[in-house]
Amino acid sequence: MADAETSRLCVQIVRSHFGPLTANVASALLTRGRLSLAHLIRYTMMKPRTVRAAILVLVQQNILWHSNSEEEGDMLEFNTLECLMRLRFGRYVWQAEQLFGSSGAEIVQLILDHGKLQSPDIISRLSIQNPKSSSLYSQTLYKLISSAYLKPSTLLSHHSPRDKRIKYEAEEKAKLAGFPTAKELREAQETAEARLKREEEEAESVGLKRKPKDLISHRSSKKKATEEDMVDDDVYFRVNFDKFNTHIRNKLIEMAVGERFNQSAALVMRATLKASEARQKSVSDARSDPTSTAAIAMLISDDDDLSTGLVSSTKKASSASLVKDYLGLMSAVDNPTPAGKAASFISLADNKVHVEFEIVSKRLRRRVLEAVARERHGDDGVRIVRLLLDIGKMDEKQIAKVAMMPNNVVRPLLAALSSDFLISTQEVPRSADRNPTRTFYLWHVDLPKAYSALLGHLYKTLYNIGMRRQAEQEEPTVKAVLAKRARTDVAQDENLLSRMERDVLKEWETKREKLTVLEMRVEEVVFILRDLDKVGSHEDI
Repeated sequence: MADAETSRLCVQIVRSHFGPLTANVASALLTRGRLSLAHLIRYTMMKPRTVRAAILVLVQQNILWHSNSEEEGDMLEFNTLECLMRLRFGRYVWQAEQLFGSSGAEIVQLILDHGKLQSPDIISRLSIQNPKSSSLYSQTLYKLISSAYLKPSTLLSHHSPRDKRIKYEAEEKAKLAGFPTAKELREAQETAEARLKREEEEAESVGLKRKPKDLISHRSSKKKATEEDMVDDDVYFRVNFDKFNTHIRNKLIEMAVGERFNQSAALVMRATLKASEARQKSVSDARSDPTSTAAIAMLISDDDDLSTGLVSSTKKASSASLVKDYLGLMSAVDNPTPAGKAASFISLADNKVHVEFEIVSKRLRRRVLEAVARERHGDDGVRIVRLLLDIGKMDEKQIAKVAMMPNNVVRPLLAALSSDFLISTQEVPRSADRNPTRTFYLWHVDLPKAYSALLGHLYKTLYNIGMRRQAEQEEPTVKAVLAKRARTDVAQDENLLSRMERDVLKEWETKREKLTVLEMRVEEVVFILRDLDKVGSHEDI
């Protein structure tokens, strides 16, 4: 079950997209956990027909998981992560337009609106106005599927992966004799995770099929059958969020390089990410596939002057040599220490370049944590957080001594940081009765706990932004103008609106734009804390 802030945000998203009746079903599932259809009808106090219709909508939109077991029967569970991804739909459509043009954006938008669709339905709906454009949409659809921006919707994707993982772990633990050790339990979990991942990959391997085609050779009268890929018309396709999220991650890494070094280094990082972009399938990858400096240099335009970002002794250096210098700078070759590796962006080995996603993601999340500590508790709060992150568990006197701060300043600051869940305490009793007067209290930074608390605050902020947008829209004057603009005659000619109505409409659009920009900025921080937390692992959040 999701926490209170996440539940409120999900209910708000469902209400804005599907209406209040569907939101009641989502609220019941988020509040009470997985439920059967009979319990769902009872708790929502709605007609069975209405509840079934709401469930069909949510299942079609991939927001509900359903399972069937002998103990519980048919059960329904809310997919929180899938619902929260709906805040990025506009960015996904924009990204598809940048990569595949307007036809790609239209295909992605249509699939996002309907949840999942088959290839004939996509082509027929988009080419209804212009039948001649069906070939263009077919080609773009093939590119989206072959590039993994669209993936098949399988039966496995409609079941909770947590259930499968628990089942597989139980099967692996049953094979162990006697009392299992910690190592054996860890190996059982890894085996179950690998089995689940292998099943998902096998299930998603459909979508493209081989089509035999007879070609007549000019040199021989015999017909030769060759095969080419084509889209399978029987498969339902949905948008692959992980693939689109890789572009958001790459943009964040490029911006981080620009802030750390300069824009020329950011251009080199963009080319490095572009060289392995086709092989980047998910944000859970710990590092990129290897690429060469020559491939990176080929992706840099001749109009980009890389020499402006470096002070070189030679008058005219080649582009390849400048790229090598920038790669050495970003890999921290001049600092071969653990601190240098932790501050690097890439790694160089045998003329192969890898982008270290895991290292950069940890650094981005830590930067968010330090920014929040600075905003709420000033520079002294950041000093304590950094000290505990670097050294580890310390008591109050040690913190005051190492941070060179008086005890009467450190004590209330530690309490304030702890109240915001930025730091935590570890009790070390000196006696068996665990008397507080004979107990050491060590302070440390529990990163999962701190990130979870920050995510809760961010979800609350997103909910408040949505409520503010709704309140601005329901203001009587704005509501009347929007209702008038929705009329068919006014939609064709907005000159029918009076000057005062146009001013009200312009002011509303300005407020909506500001709220949308704020929502995108907050969602970007959510991406860093939630999605980049999966880097190096393949577990669900």
